[in-house]
Formats: sequence, C-alpha cells, structure tokens
Amino acid sequence: MNTELVIDVRAEEIVIALLKNKRLAELTTEKTSVKFTVGDIYYGKVKKIMPGLNAAFVNVGYEKDAFLHYLDLSPQFHTLDSYIKQCIARKGMPVSKLKMEPEIDKNGKIADVLTVGQYVVVQVAKEPISTKGPRLTSELSIAGRHLVLMPFSDKVSVSQKIKSSEERKRLKRLIESIRPKNYGVIVRTVAEGKNAELFDSELTELVDRFETAFKHLREIEPPKLILGELDRTTAFLRDILNPSFENIYVNDLALSKEIKKYISTIAPEKEDIVKFVTTEVPIFDHFGVDKQIKTSLGRTVSFKNGAYLIIEHTEAFHVIDVNSGNRVKLGDDQETNALEVNLAAAEEVARQLQLRDMGGIIVIDYIDMQLAENRQKLFEKMKAAMETDRAKHTILPLSKFGLMQITRQRVRPEMTVTTTETCPVCHGTGKAEAAILLIDKIEDKLEYLAKEKKIHGLVLKVHPFIEAYLKKGFWSLRWKWARKYHIRLKVLGVPSYYIYEYKFFNRFNREIEENND
Repeated sequence: MNTELVIDVRAEEIVIALLKNKRLAELTTEKTSVKFTVGDIYYGKVKKIMPGLNAAFVNVGYEKDAFLHYLDLSPQFHTLDSYIKQCIARKGMPVSKLKMEPEIDKNGKIADVLTVGQYVVVQVAKEPISTKGPRLTSELSIAGRHLVLMPFSDKVSVSQKIKSSEERKRLKRLIESIRPKNYGVIVRTVAEGKNAELFDSELTELVDRFETAFKHLREIEPPKLILGELDRTTAFLRDILNPSFENIYVNDLALSKEIKKYISTIAPEKEDIVKFVTTEVPIFDHFGVDKQIKTSLGRTVSFKNGAYLIIEHTEAFHVIDVNSGNRVKLGDDQETNALEVNLAAAEEVARQLQLRDMGGIIVIDYIDMQLAENRQKLFEKMKAAMETDRAKHTILPLSKFGLMQITRQRVRPEMTVTTTETCPVCHGTGKAEAAILLIDKIEDKLEYLAKEKKIHGLVLKVHPFIEAYLKKGFWSLRWKWARKYHIRLKVLGVPSYYIYEYKFFNRFNREIEENND
C-alpha cells in the first residue's frame, strides 16, 4: 500500500493529511496556540476534593480545573509523591535509587490520598472536550518510537499486535535484561524484530528525558508544564511511520528540516522521503486533498454505486445511517443487494471513524438482512476494517433491529470540518453583482497594480472556469492585458476558490492585499 503524508503549514495551525493509495485516510489538525495535549505532564495543585465523585479537581493552568478520578491514580502514587518531595529537596535524583512505597488501596477513597493544596504531578489522558476540562492520570508514561517507559513500575508487557509467541518471549526477555530499576516498559508493535542495542539506546534517552524534567521542580511554581509530549506532527509520525511510507510533503522549509532530522533518528533509511514542496496553488489543492476533505466530511458521504451514509453527531453519541440510494442491480435479490451495500458501507464507516476521529458511542443503522450468516459476515467485515484503527474500540454484533454499536476511545475533540460555505459574492443575502462586471473588476485592479504600484510581474489566481475564459484563444484576455499594461501576467486556476474569487500575487508568491500601500 502506497502511504503518503501531506502537511499544510498555515498561520494558526498545521493540518496533516494521511493518504493511503492517494485516498484520504486520516486528517489531523494541530493548533499552534493549543496546549494540554494528550501525554503532557504537568506540575499541578489540588483545588478541590469531591468525595461523592471519588475524584479531585486539579489546577494545571487550564481555564477549567482538570479532573482526576481515584481510579486514574497510579497504584504507586505514594512512590511518585515521595519522588516529588525528594527531587525538590535534592534538585533531582535517579528513580533507580528510590525506595518504593506501598501501593494505594484500589478500592480506597480520594480523600485518603490527596488533600486540598497538595502539589501533584499528573499527565493529560484526555484533552479538553466541549465544556469539560482535561482528564488526568497520575500513572505516568513516556512514549518512544519502539518502547513506552512506565516510571515506578516493574512490569514488562508486549503489544498484543505482535502475533508470534516466540518473538513476544524474545522481546520480553530482552527488555527485562536491560530494564532500569523501578521502571516498567511496554514494547510497541514496531519493535518486532529489532535488536538490544536499539532498545538500550531508546531506554537511556527516555529515562534521561523523564529525570531531567524533575530536576527543576524546586524552582517551579504550579501550575506548570514540566514535560511536553512531542508536537502532534512529530508524535503522529512516531506512531504511524512504517516501511510503506513513500513520501512526506511539507510546504514549510523549517518544518521539513525538523521532520527530516527527527526521522533520521528513528528511521534513517527513510530520511529522503521528506520533501519540501513549493506550489503556486495551495498544497492541498495540488495533491487533491482539499476536494477529498469536502466530499468525505459532510453530513452525506457517497461510497459505492449511489449508496451513501448520513452521519449525525449529538453530545451523547454519533449515528450513522446506511442507505442504498438509487443502487439497483438486476438479477440480485434484496438480501444479496443489502449484504453487498452493507459490506461496502463497513469499510467506509471504519474510514470515517478514523478520518473524523469520532469517539464515544457510535450507532450504525445498516440495511436490514434476514439471514444470520449474512449478519455474521457483516460483523466480521467490520472487525477486519477496524483492525488498522489505533484507537481502542469495541464492536458489538448486530442487534435484532439491525443496529451495530461501537465504542471508540476519545482522547481529543472530534474533527469537524465545515463543508458548506457562505457565498463570498452575496454574503448570504441571495443577491450578487452582475457576472459580466467581474472581468471589469479584475482589470481595474490589474491596472491599479501596474500603473500606480509599478508592479510588472503578477500572478492572478482565479477559479478554473474564470482561468479558462481569460486564457481562451490565441488573442486571449490574459495576452491583451499583458500587452496593454506592459507586464508579465500569469493566470492560474485554483479549484478551491469560489467562482467569483480572485487574488493577485507578486513573483515571490506573496498575496498583494487590497490595502497594500
């Protein structure tokens, strides 16, 4: 399978599109101003104890206090608390020299462990969603490419996705032989077949990251971030990079260098797949991503021979309705036709869950089928389609009403993309200027830039329909304007532009604003 990443760096966000065989599979947005991402470790302060909820609210610097339930406390919470106090007293210390404290009672009460005003080290388990603040855990973990480090633990576990029992035993023995004292380790799927030298190097790096973060606790006043997860772009690469990746396209030179440097440390043989791309049209238009976003993230999603999904979101759960549309196949009975549509729908549903990062409860209303064997085929197809989903999920068989229920882990807000647009011409009023005046407006702006601003090299970006009109024929309007105003004029069509939208750029591909003086 051909796998590619297209990364669009914008003023306030970075948008990452994962393409599998040129088809959009995942879309991730990283706001440059957003904090409190999953994996961030904070030094916080307990603000309120809620005995009724058996939970506490902790100030980590977010506008709403974060939520920490008793069940999310590490069994070794007393050891973590002791480590914090010793780091403050001694300005840091190795975890391997720490004396482990007794575990907390798994059926205990929050008030027996925490007090108001207490300083705690916590990790973000869920980002702020809707009106809720972050969800926290005190069971800390530091993720690497091949391993996940678990401080104050002694357990070694291996990813269930590694099927070979011999390989699982080899990895477990190997990690147990090099594991630092008082550290547990989870072996990730990509570690399959790797050697001890690689693991030893990564373990050393992860231990150093963790212990270095605690050296300055005595100088910190909570709330404060003490160890940030990698930015979402790099974390995304760390989790998904595999031998099937062929290209990573980036439209920002600095980020492309940063990604290339990161890849050289985790997969040196893949360093050359990172490519800095400069295109005259937006990078998502250049690679056909923008069109796929518009067709894949609306309320209605077509998937095969006229069949389509209708996707609705509520606060409690998500609902997906499968419709056969105008799909009619002569010679096929209703049961066969329903099975074929449902099997195709299962693949598209699995894609939509990952693409939109939908979490919580999902209810899918498939087309009714009478035969139990067909219902089982659909259930097996859904499980197979969801195998590549990295989020934890549970799939239940079809109910007697033809409904399938799925629970999917939600750790960050669901991806929402608006696929409808306010008309840029009438601004929602329903009335627009006469179309015949558009060409005159473009020429007026062109004359101003050429004569008043003395700009002699221009790029005009318009909708492809307008581009075709301006370049039609040998004596085209573009040619006439270039000759009339003694300028070099290039006209480019941008599919994502509105029909009446146009923009002028200089020869450095910088937009010339209306109020440019």
